[in-house]
Amino acid sequence: MQIRDAFKARYGTEAAVVSRAPGRLEVLGNHVDYNEGCVLSVAVDRYMNLAAAPVEGTVCRVWDDVLKEERTFSLENLLEHTKGDWANYIKGVLVEFAQRDVKVPAFNAVIAGNVPLSAGMSSSAAFEMACGLAFAKLANANIGWLDMAKIGQGAENNYIGAKTGLLDQFSSLMGKADSLVYSDFRSCTAQSIPMPKGLTFVVVNCMVKHVLTNEYNDRRKACEDAVTVISQRHPEVKALRDVSPELLESQRSRLPETAYKCAAHVVGELARVAECLECLKLGDVKRFGQLMFQSHESSRTLFENSCEELDEIVAIAHGIPECLGARLSGGGFGGITVHLVRMEDADAYAARVAEAYLAKTGRKADTFVCAAADGAKLL
Repeated sequence: MQIRDAFKARYGTEAAVVSRAPGRLEVLGNHVDYNEGCVLSVAVDRYMNLAAAPVEGTVCRVWDDVLKEERTFSLENLLEHTKGDWANYIKGVLVEFAQRDVKVPAFNAVIAGNVPLSAGMSSSAAFEMACGLAFAKLANANIGWLDMAKIGQGAENNYIGAKTGLLDQFSSLMGKADSLVYSDFRSCTAQSIPMPKGLTFVVVNCMVKHVLTNEYNDRRKACEDAVTVISQRHPEVKALRDVSPELLESQRSRLPETAYKCAAHVVGELARVAECLECLKLGDVKRFGQLMFQSHESSRTLFENSCEELDEIVAIAHGIPECLGARLSGGGFGGITVHLVRMEDADAYAARVAEAYLAKTGRKADTFVCAAADGAKLL
């Protein structure tokens, strides 16, 4: 394996552990996870990989074989971090392990991957899960999948400062080939839903990077504000999952405009996920695609986490008959769109969208076809 070779070339020894974790596409259920809702996602055949071996002492060295950069830090000084540095994700995971009284030894490591960065495919969670599995092995610790997911979320929330939910970690851990992941964030469960045969996803990266921390936190607060106001008169409401469209409309005059719009997006997404489950049971791929288009329009007009480039790509998709559905995927504010197409159309469709996007915007999109993949594992 290439990363094993890179580790040996860098450190002169064999790696003791190698892990791999996939990125993910959010298919339906945008910004629903931290509102205790249900989401459809898919782990994809794009991965973050890590090879590591324990060393004496307290100093860790990590080489990024893609960026050709190294970071060195001490296990005794994990709380010092440089804003925006990729090593923060490693340190954040280590801090979460320490808070669970799991002692990870010092190590040398090599990381590499092909999940696009800052694009909405959750390279960060894939990185966290690859680290988590490897560190648990080095520490000889048995950590269940749910706690491993929470370790990744803890690194994001507490160390990076992004108040993200659990969707990304659930998807990376619980993916299955040829299947979608249906996650319920109230019961904290995940199950596999078979992907309709003959369909696949094309990813179109608008090549506008997103940095989520501030925007994500602002949208999350707006959702929480809506719950606070509604629950004053309806104490049974604990999260937006408990709010029906009718209840939301009845409370509209009491809500700040931003809180109402964000809540309307989430409540609509919850309904679209529920309807999509029925579509998948019936094999109604046409309606599946329509729900994706509707989701993007809600992101554009209500949640306001789209951007001109993403909107242009989805508008192009609307005009191509081979596209069943398209929407932004992930946090938004740039990054990727995900397109539902038939397998035999995928390559030609990707090329056609990229050509049209270049003509419209002067930007060159990055496009690729994604297959549903198995979740994170040790190799």
